[in-house]
Amino acid sequence: MSEDLNNNVPENMENEEELDNIITLNDENGNEVEFEFLDLIEYEGEEYVVLLPTEEEDDAGEVLILKLEDTDSEDEESYVSVEDEEVLNKVFQIFKEKFKDEFNFVDE
Repeated sequence: MSEDLNNNVPENMENEEELDNIITLNDENGNEVEFEFLDLIEYEGEEYVVLLPTEEEDDAGEVLILKLEDTDSEDEESYVSVEDEEVLNKVFQIFKEKFKDEFNFVDE
C-alpha cells in the first residue's frame, strides 16, 4: 500500500524536498560546493552540522563536520572547520549512533 502512495507523489514535489536539504558553501578557492545536510549534532554546548558532498569525488561517502557559529544576522549562519580531532570523532560517533539503522558505516 505505501508503495502506491510513493508512486503517486508528483516528481516536482520530490525534487522540492531534496532541495530543502541542500546547502551551498564556498570552498577555499571561492568555488560553490553543494552539500546535503544530514543532521545537526549538539556536543558540549556547541552545535555541529554533518554534511555530505553532493558530487562524487575521491572522498566518496565521507562527511564534512563543521561547527555552527552565530552571526550578527538572524537570517545567516556561519560554519567553521573543526581542528580538534577528538571533537570531530565524538560528534561523528554521536551521528553514527543516531543513524546506525539508516546508513551503512565502514570503519577504516
